[in-house]
Amino acid sequence: MDTPIEPPKSLPKQVAPAAQEDKVGPKSQRRVWILGSALAAGCVVVAVVVWLLFFNRPNTASLVSATVAFADVEETVLSTGVLVPFVEINVGSRASGLVTSLTVDVGDTVKKGDIIAQIDAANQTNGLTTAQAALLDIQAQKIADQASLDQAQTAYDREARLYAADAGAKADLDLATKAVKSARALLTSVNAQIRQAEVSVRTAQVNLAYTHILAPIDGTVLAVVTKQGQTVNAAQSAPTIVTLGQLDKMTVEAEIAEADVINVTPGMVAYFTILGAPDHRYYGHIRRIQPAPTTFASDVAATTTTSTAVYYYGLFDVDNPDGRLKTTMTANVSIVLAQARHVLTIPSTALGEQAKDGTYAVTVVLKDHKTTLRQVVMGINDGAKAQVISGLAEGETVVIGDGSVLPAASSSASSSATGAPGTDRGDGL
Repeated sequence: MDTPIEPPKSLPKQVAPAAQEDKVGPKSQRRVWILGSALAAGCVVVAVVVWLLFFNRPNTASLVSATVAFADVEETVLSTGVLVPFVEINVGSRASGLVTSLTVDVGDTVKKGDIIAQIDAANQTNGLTTAQAALLDIQAQKIADQASLDQAQTAYDREARLYAADAGAKADLDLATKAVKSARALLTSVNAQIRQAEVSVRTAQVNLAYTHILAPIDGTVLAVVTKQGQTVNAAQSAPTIVTLGQLDKMTVEAEIAEADVINVTPGMVAYFTILGAPDHRYYGHIRRIQPAPTTFASDVAATTTTSTAVYYYGLFDVDNPDGRLKTTMTANVSIVLAQARHVLTIPSTALGEQAKDGTYAVTVVLKDHKTTLRQVVMGINDGAKAQVISGLAEGETVVIGDGSVLPAASSSASSSATGAPGTDRGDGL
């Protein structure tokens, strides 16, 4: 027989979902929000750490660098100059007339006293002949006047003896005395005329010598201004026949800008190159700085002034034993203001801003390829490389540019400078 099933005394109550949600309070929500925020912050921290460790290394491949190395450095003033002979003379004529003979040509070498040209000497020869004739005439007059004086002296002596013996009159003695004085005066005048005539003869001889144009110095004929057969007139100024120059020593006339001339003083080392031999340096020392600008003479003569650049001549001399240097050659001049030999240097492009204490900011590449900014004491800077006084050591690497922003040619050239910079090329002092 089946046993009857008794109904349960009580059933559990069904809780509605809405009622369960009502039991989650504000504290639970805050815990969930704090947990989410902490998780997000942790993710950010982890990401930053990963980026700093693996992705924040400097891209040294894009940096153009150079090595600190020993080299020579000098600070110079650049200018353009002209070569001229150390001694240059315009040989002129003080005689007027026709050039009957010209014995030299351009490039000829002459010695002092050599005949260069001959001027027609007919007028000068006639002048000398006339002066010599006048001298002879005065000399003959002197002989006559001397005879008159001797005669007057004899008459005076006779009258003096008669007067002393009371045999002559006082009036006759007085007349004889006056005759002697007059004869002596005439003889004195003739002697003066003779000296004057002798001067005229010497002047005529000099004028005749002027027709022979002689070389005043040893040198080379640089220019022939007057041709044979040409007539010259020396009445107002001496016409130039030829120009002579001594080419064994040359002078460089360097045009120094007014902004640089205040830094240049006599005695400074200067050197130049010529267009035909740009690799060879000729050295000298500044001899003089001209006190007036190169255009001073023309500006004084001009009635109006123009606004142009102002230059001053700096002169220095160089030997030219082989005659390689020619007159009016262009010289590319460098005047050394300061120089240092075998010192630590870096490219000038590596220098950053200058601090108040005079140091420069330089970016240095470390061994781990990271970069650091360092203050460095610098010395001479020639615009291409600069002397390092302190703050860097030989072999260290400095940044001179960013290859990613440099043009291809510039980047390639700068990258090649990573090794030790080369020294200046040229002759030693």
